[in-house]
Amino acid sequence: MAVAVVDDVSVPPWDLYELAIACSVFGKPQPDLSEEWYELRLCSAHPLPAAEPIADGAGATAGAAPGAGAARAPWPAWDGFALRTPYGLDALATADTVIVPSVPMEVVDEGAPVPADLVAALRLAAESGARMVSLCTGAFALAEAGLLDGRRATAHWMHTDDLARRYPQVLVDDSVLYVDDGDVLTSAGMTAGLDLCLHLVRSDLGARVAGQLARRMVVPAHRAGGQAQFIDLSIPATEEAGLGPVLQWATERLHEPLTVHDLARQAGMSPRTFFRQLQAATGTTPLKWLLNERLARAQTLLESTDLSIEQVAERSGLGTAANLRRHFGLHVGVAPREYRKAFAGARE
Repeated sequence: MAVAVVDDVSVPPWDLYELAIACSVFGKPQPDLSEEWYELRLCSAHPLPAAEPIADGAGATAGAAPGAGAARAPWPAWDGFALRTPYGLDALATADTVIVPSVPMEVVDEGAPVPADLVAALRLAAESGARMVSLCTGAFALAEAGLLDGRRATAHWMHTDDLARRYPQVLVDDSVLYVDDGDVLTSAGMTAGLDLCLHLVRSDLGARVAGQLARRMVVPAHRAGGQAQFIDLSIPATEEAGLGPVLQWATERLHEPLTVHDLARQAGMSPRTFFRQLQAATGTTPLKWLLNERLARAQTLLESTDLSIEQVAERSGLGTAANLRRHFGLHVGVAPREYRKAFAGARE
């Protein structure tokens, strides 16, 4: 199991989570669960020189006296900190499975190119028959390497629109925790990466091993629903085309039976003009906008109150409990009670 450490010189602390997930799941043998386990290798563009001693987990240097450490050249000050790996990116081609935990944030936020040496190494690994896996923004690297072309894939929902725009040949799905497309697997962000890693263990070593490992990590072996339940469905009111006041007016009256004609009248426009301007400003239709706002209101009420499902449906404007359940199933991916249970700590 080879993990591509992309930011190996200046590592933002928030990027360590996905890397740590892979190391936690695959890096520590579990002999009482399975005689077979993974050989984990961390690979980067700047590996340790072959002759340089490698420190063990306790900080001592392999082959050296206790307390001794290998001489290190001083590193410059960075916002994060440096990682040195024992293997280079060329080692990806020798792995059975390759994991890309993330890419530099400038790739996602600023459209910077994915490092060319990483792209080349990923293509070579795929050609060598490796199973290719990405966690969160690592999907950008697989997509740049052409490994997601024509395939269904996912990433953190905050980045799926950018992934779809940048790589239109990828079938991006922002509703799931992970996608298993056989020899290429992708996950959503943060904890969804752990879901995918446990799925790999389940596929390789069986459900019992994966379930026991999940128990040791104090996480569910399999989570209900997808990442749709975490997406912010509401569309912010916009001042574009002067629609801000009418949309704010509507959000204060979601419990009322609003129609497109009501919104248009409040905006001082004809229904056709209002429809056209709202679609241009928000990218959605008035009825879809209302539904998203009502679902977002229902989510807030489920997270922050003890109101019954019937009361939540009424106060959010979705009418009946049956209607609330139907729309939650279609757009959020879980039942209202399951959603409330998943976000039980929000109120505290």
